[in-house]
Amino acid sequence: MGSNGFLLAALFLSCFLGFSRGNVHFSSLPRTLEVTASPKPGQVLKAGVDKISVTWVLNGTVTAGSDSGYKNIKVKLCYAPVSQVDRAWRKTEDDLSKDKTCQFNMLEKPYNPANKTVQKFEWTVERDIPMGTYFVRAYVLNSAGDEVAYGQTTDDKIGTNLFQVESITGRHISLDIASVCFSAFSVVSLFGFFLIDKRKAKKAAAAGGQ
Repeated sequence: MGSNGFLLAALFLSCFLGFSRGNVHFSSLPRTLEVTASPKPGQVLKAGVDKISVTWVLNGTVTAGSDSGYKNIKVKLCYAPVSQVDRAWRKTEDDLSKDKTCQFNMLEKPYNPANKTVQKFEWTVERDIPMGTYFVRAYVLNSAGDEVAYGQTTDDKIGTNLFQVESITGRHISLDIASVCFSAFSVVSLFGFFLIDKRKAKKAAAAGGQ
């Protein structure tokens, strides 16, 4: 097979994979998980300090055996609409390959269909989480890594059970004190150098006059 043949074969394969896998739309996913998170509505969490406890369990809409295709659970921290306004890089899209709502991974682990009890984990709010209003969403993935179901801590309109994250500003009181002390030391040092230079000038002038 020549180079043109390889090129055509590669093009065909890429097209086939694209059509066979397709894009997953959020609106097509069933809400089969009950998901809760520990923050109270309106609570403010500090990045790098506070923790979030998350639980999930199958809800009553799931019939026996219908979760056999569930392979992984992925839990994500997601922006609420109020923190998406005028921010295209956080925009919600129905096509999950383009969606920017849930950008922060909290947990991903294998799904165990034999375990029907409430699952729980604890996550420390990472230091680089931006200031904003958030909720938690869990996706169920199949063996191909596609989303097939979900659950979230808020209602369908994403208006309830929202909490806030206060980001790290990068400044600390000890740094501010050190900065003030350093500035004061610099002023004193400059004044001292000025006096020394002035005395040297006077001595030089006196020596020249003799």
